[in-house]
Amino acid sequence: MVASLTTSTSSLSLQEFFALPEGERPYELQDGQAILKMSPKRIHSCLQRTILITLSEWGNDDQSPLVGDAYPEWAIALKRNGADWCPVPDVSYVSDSKLADLDLGNEACPVAPELVVEILSPGQSFEEMTHKALDYLAAGVARVWLVSDRERSLTVFAPDLPPMTYRGDQAIADDLFPQLTFTMTELFRRAKV
Repeated sequence: MVASLTTSTSSLSLQEFFALPEGERPYELQDGQAILKMSPKRIHSCLQRTILITLSEWGNDDQSPLVGDAYPEWAIALKRNGADWCPVPDVSYVSDSKLADLDLGNEACPVAPELVVEILSPGQSFEEMTHKALDYLAAGVARVWLVSDRERSLTVFAPDLPPMTYRGDQAIADDLFPQLTFTMTELFRRAKV
């Protein structure tokens, strides 16, 4: 279920969206409207934590080929169909090199991350989230992982490639993240779900 903060027909700009009062739950800017994100449940939170730790450990290793960090629920200032779009992915991974020359403060991520991870919540369809994944790619995100706890799967979206779905003991490997390999069996075991 999606709820909108605004009831007017006027579209919010990115600046107007950021000027809205903060609430206890995050909102995304979508089609000029502030859309309330669903409140995560236990399995969603366990998977989010495990993915965050996995990516952070990999990105903070001295041997990592793409040094950076993973962030939970960090809003990203992007464009979608020429309009401001500010999604809040469950996890994003941004390399240090993309953020090096920016004075970030406490603002939304001003660059397209290398990776965003969305975990399907009850009420979200795979088709709906596939459209969102394609919007991320069109906005410059290099990879999108869509995780389904119902299917116990991870689907990787990349530009100019068909989506690839991993289940069970299939090793997840991606040339954008060399030396980062795991299986969905391992991920769900580590998440304790």
